[in-house]
Amino acid sequence: NVFLLDVVYVRKMEFLTFSPEIHCFSELLDCSDGDEEEILEFGDDLQLNPFDGLPYSSRYYKLMKERQELPVWKVKYTFMESLLHNQIVIVSGDAKTGKSSQIPQWCAEYCLSASYRHGVVVCTQVHKQTAVWLALRAADEMDVSLGHEVGYFVPFESCCSTETILRYCTDDMLQREMMSAPLLNSYGVIILDDVHERTVPTDVLLGILKDVLISRPELRLVILTAPHMSIKLQNYCGSVPFIRVESKQHTEVVYSCSIQENHFLSALRLLFEIHHSKEKGDIVIFLACEQEIEKAYQIIKQEQANLNPDLGELIPVPLYPTKRDLIPKPNQDKQKCYKKYRRKVLLTTSFGESLIWIKNVTFVIDVGVERRKVYNPRIRADSVITQPISKSQEEMHKQILGMSSSGKLFCLYPEEFTHKEMKPDLPAKIQESNLTSMVLFLKRMDIAGLGHCDFLSRPAPESLMQALEDLDYLAALDNDGNLSEFGIIMSEFPLDPQLSKSILASCEFDCVDEMLTIAAMVTAPNCFLHAPPGTEEIALTCWRKFSHPAGDHFTLINVFNAFREAAADSTNQYYSNEKWCRDYFLSCSALRMAEIIRAELVEIMKRIELPISEPDFGSQENVLNIKKALLSGYFMHVARDVDGSGNYLMLAHRQVAQLDPFSSYCNSRRIPEWVLFHEFSISEDNSIRVVSEISPDLFVKLTPQYYFSNLPPSESKDILQEAINHLSPVSAMKEEQKTNSDNTENEKYHQPPTEQRCIIQ
Repeated sequence: NVFLLDVVYVRKMEFLTFSPEIHCFSELLDCSDGDEEEILEFGDDLQLNPFDGLPYSSRYYKLMKERQELPVWKVKYTFMESLLHNQIVIVSGDAKTGKSSQIPQWCAEYCLSASYRHGVVVCTQVHKQTAVWLALRAADEMDVSLGHEVGYFVPFESCCSTETILRYCTDDMLQREMMSAPLLNSYGVIILDDVHERTVPTDVLLGILKDVLISRPELRLVILTAPHMSIKLQNYCGSVPFIRVESKQHTEVVYSCSIQENHFLSALRLLFEIHHSKEKGDIVIFLACEQEIEKAYQIIKQEQANLNPDLGELIPVPLYPTKRDLIPKPNQDKQKCYKKYRRKVLLTTSFGESLIWIKNVTFVIDVGVERRKVYNPRIRADSVITQPISKSQEEMHKQILGMSSSGKLFCLYPEEFTHKEMKPDLPAKIQESNLTSMVLFLKRMDIAGLGHCDFLSRPAPESLMQALEDLDYLAALDNDGNLSEFGIIMSEFPLDPQLSKSILASCEFDCVDEMLTIAAMVTAPNCFLHAPPGTEEIALTCWRKFSHPAGDHFTLINVFNAFREAAADSTNQYYSNEKWCRDYFLSCSALRMAEIIRAELVEIMKRIELPISEPDFGSQENVLNIKKALLSGYFMHVARDVDGSGNYLMLAHRQVAQLDPFSSYCNSRRIPEWVLFHEFSISEDNSIRVVSEISPDLFVKLTPQYYFSNLPPSESKDILQEAINHLSPVSAMKEEQKTNSDNTENEKYHQPPTEQRCIIQ
């Protein structure tokens, strides 16, 4: 019987074909030590798995014993009873209690008992990596095949089928699914996980699903959250069952005597001290920002060569909360012989708590501060601020250690810092983010009668007004404030509305192929790697081969095309994509992600029957057309070099920025006067990222007149006005009269006449 069970397990697993990244992903986060021996006894009768009809494997029974030891298992009966008799159930629990992995499986059992007549189960996650990992774990514990009974769908990647009864997804993907199925009729249970993270999509889903529940009495909504959000959610949802999952904590907290002057170096110094102490256990370091994650990853890899092999191997694992990046492959260097012990070092920020899945974390190092982006609607840009973490975040850092009896939390700040400087909670993301995409989604849902959203925390009115104004500038709204035809099409793309508008404009200017490549490259992580010390000039020389005189957008096309050509080159099998990327200091995972994103965008274009032009990259006409398409969406992202030395003044406000170090213009030492940029954030070193040169004449031709009239007075605006006068004296006179009229009326929001709207013929 044992032999037969093992054969069944192999038979189930052979359905799966994992990518190299998933194999690497599983290897880095494998929690077992490889020394376990399994001795199980079975009767003569084999139990059948109700989800796939096959006998359970021996691994299923082993995992079941581990599952039953989780703290959440004590509330299973209470939860199932509450789910049977109530539409909404709130479950509050600490980290490491098993609620994210076990409750979705129980919900699948609930739907199975109803023969799926009301639908299947979907569970949202904040992070893509968490959704993938939980799907892998659930499929393993349920003894079914990933991609069949259990699956996941995340941005630009789906692993589901018509047979999938438990689906994990990111919150933004379920939000997008609502555009085509507003009532989500294919689901009988919807689980919103990590609600305490307060992301914009989760908050919006929470508000809209309240109306969906009224239309579908058979639907069940399960809300999973941390304890500090419990009271707020109970007040928001009303009289609904509330289940608290308790766990015993044995964490020893060690506070610093004073605030560290350099928290980054202090954290790394403490890491190596722990490693030299020979105390076993994995380590989690909460750093301030993703730049520090990357820097720490490189330092640990470099220092690895200087460490005593007898101490074991340090394996840094960077976990980026906001990047669509893949986990790096483990170091394959075999020159140094390590003993069996391997210690993982997980590097993340406070927003990455839910990315930490390994069991044997013994040490947590917390720097106590975080660098976060706060959107300013007045200047349409993010401000990067450094501030203390909240008390609720500190508490969750303790919970990462789970029930470890020897776990230690090292806080690189004094204990009084917790009481004096830390706030109880941080604001919801909906109060600190650009809401243009959210408003576009709500306008789309308004068509289905679900545009009203009962927000858990109301967004700032100024942010909503700015979002409406931007959508109006982009011609996404009609004169009544509803979605226009262009707005409906723009909402089909999982992109920023400005980027969606540029893709639509490229249909008019016959440069769709090139614009899709640009959209994929700016959506994927940065493809240019930070060169190791001493190799900076070599990297610049390599990147110079891809530089395009028209700007960074065109350079990205060159990089993408060269990457594809290298992949298609079959003359030398050894010269693989990875080696080619290493030779040119490029990120292979970022470029592969760009390929996936571009393929998805092509499918969307075909589905909504938009034309895709033939590639024509390189001709002067094509370069001009690409700039026209970019300006159609990004006319609000224009800056001018005011002194000839690279100090760019934003056209829409008074902020000054410099070119990003990765810009091809920095490499060529040529500074254009007028540029269009993709991103800008206010920080210690203000920079504009992904820039391309434009001309004033081109700007005034493609910018809505009412946007230009609302620009603040400046020397740059005067230059543009001269360009308008040169192009059309009559229209310039009308524009001047209109500007004077607007200044006297001093209206806060201006609704333009129909003939002045920016449209695509």
